[in-house]
Amino acid sequence: MPIVTLTTDFGTKDHFVGAVKGAVYSSIPSAQIVDISHQISPFNITETAYILKNAYKNFPDGTIHIVGVDSELHEDNKHIALLLNGHYFVCPDNGLISMIASEIKPSKIVEINIHDRVESSFSVLEVFVQVAAHIARGGTLEVIGKPLENFKQLVELQAQISADQKTIHGNVIYIDNYGNVISNISEKLFKEVGKGRAYKLSASRYSFDRIDQKYSDIVDFSLPVQQRKSDGNKLAIFNSAGFVEIAIYKSNLQTVGGASSLLGLDYRDVILLEFY
Repeated sequence: MPIVTLTTDFGTKDHFVGAVKGAVYSSIPSAQIVDISHQISPFNITETAYILKNAYKNFPDGTIHIVGVDSELHEDNKHIALLLNGHYFVCPDNGLISMIASEIKPSKIVEINIHDRVESSFSVLEVFVQVAAHIARGGTLEVIGKPLENFKQLVELQAQISADQKTIHGNVIYIDNYGNVISNISEKLFKEVGKGRAYKLSASRYSFDRIDQKYSDIVDFSLPVQQRKSDGNKLAIFNSAGFVEIAIYKSNLQTVGGASSLLGLDYRDVILLEFY
């Protein structure tokens, strides 16, 4: 039973997601479709990469991942299919893969060239699904595309290290459902540059002198429940994806707010780590 995942910025109000699912079932009747997300901010490649990078590796090898974000075909945005870490990706060549494959090189990559055989005003529906069906039937990538040596690189929002190794200059790359703010500073980079030195983490006018491993580290469980002052407090952690995250303990965007709203942090805002 082939597994096909969908990651798009289509939302769920319109017909697009339903149409793509219908096309998948028509082409691959035995498919199991999994929605990773359809709530990506429109055309946000960085957000797409963060979500997909942290989701795909939990699926079995051979899973086919269709990505419909910024997917319109034009001279600067080709369509590609690739095999990466045992998984197939069918997506635009818009820099997305460079962020997912930052540490793992694809074992095979092709530029899709079947556009002259199908109507392609809706690329995800009419091209990507056909490529996924070809892969699901055991077809090789070379049949539906010409081999490529590389893919478009997107380095716009990579964390930068100062020449004196005292500062990591990062940015907000994602805000989750709780309003937690995720940076592009990884725990691995933090350890490589910091080398155990004292540090200060700064975001907007707020600063932190510690980064925890989990949200509840902020709670002093030795105190009676009524004396614990943790709910609503700000904290920084290395999240489950391995990135520095700024959060409000037990936040709720619908009621008390989250780190994004309460601390005034938004996509692309600067996050600084200073070592001394």
